[in-house]
Amino acid sequence: MTTFKEVFENYDWNTISSRLNQVKARDVERVLAKPRKDINDFLVMISPAATPYLEQMAQLSRLSTQKRFGKTIQMYAPMYLSNECQNICTYCGFSFDNRLKRKTLTDKEILIEAEALKKQGFEHVLLVTGEANYTVNINYFLNAVKLLKNEFANISVEVQPLSTEEYKALHESGVHTVLVYQETYHKEVYKQYHPKGKKSNFDFRLETPDRVGTAGIHKIGLGVLLGLEDWRIDSFFTALHLDYLQKKYWQSKYSVSFPRLRPAEGIIEPNFIMDDRDMVQLICAYRLWNEDLEISVSTRENEKFRDNIIALGATSMSAGSKTNPGGYVVDQQSLEQFETSDERTPAQIASIIKSVGYEPVWKDWDRAYTSV
Repeated sequence: MTTFKEVFENYDWNTISSRLNQVKARDVERVLAKPRKDINDFLVMISPAATPYLEQMAQLSRLSTQKRFGKTIQMYAPMYLSNECQNICTYCGFSFDNRLKRKTLTDKEILIEAEALKKQGFEHVLLVTGEANYTVNINYFLNAVKLLKNEFANISVEVQPLSTEEYKALHESGVHTVLVYQETYHKEVYKQYHPKGKKSNFDFRLETPDRVGTAGIHKIGLGVLLGLEDWRIDSFFTALHLDYLQKKYWQSKYSVSFPRLRPAEGIIEPNFIMDDRDMVQLICAYRLWNEDLEISVSTRENEKFRDNIIALGATSMSAGSKTNPGGYVVDQQSLEQFETSDERTPAQIASIIKSVGYEPVWKDWDRAYTSV
């Protein structure tokens, strides 16, 4: 089976950097006037030359998002099941070399956390763990999904890369979405950020979405950790990856997230600074390139940014997030993956969404829709 790795090897990081810097204003104007845009147009829209056109891009993005998704924002919450991890990642609070308190939720604790989220109104939950194969493995994931599938309408997972057969098992158990982030597509420096553990295998991680697609997962989410390397180049490769996946695994839906490097225990400082205007440009570029792409904005972002991005391209937002296992009720002192920025309650976020004329959607999918 061919994978994205073969496509990826036809591109060069430095060549993409050069292409981005060669874009002219006339190129941006030509692309923005096109009714349909391709991957090369996406590169133009995230280039430095497109920055002066941000207001025009924002208005076009707003209209495009409303056309495809209406004036709605899907609400979801992460549930961290474990912070145990066998990888050393220089940007993550869960890194193996951080000798701090580790915790993996028991069945009882999972249900307690679920009850807390349900009381806040959530029907969409994202299950997150560190990468510890001996502790949080496919059997643990399948058990967690079994416990929760009658509690939530939609279950997503963000866990270590698995085999195709393991993804098929998750799909059959009721998992709706799998998120997997490459972190950076800069292969030459990837090892510096991941010096130890299974995650240090760049190619294995690169081919993970292919295994997810082969397993028939309903939705696949991609992204990079913004701040590790040049956001423009990394985002081009993310879009290239999405473009490949959508054409090959066309039955699945796709989403993209924008995690910016946030403070956490023992992590590095950002290598590249991405300001809010850059982030708006990137989100608008994604929307104008791909009208069907779901765009998620997490509580990593600050209140002002999240309030203003509601009408510019976002389709889903987390709220009240805790990034440590048991953080909602069970164990509020355990090691967190990163610090959140927007700490407002889900009810407050829902109120903000309503105040700008949008509808917070707590449930937009039900397993009954897939029943035969």
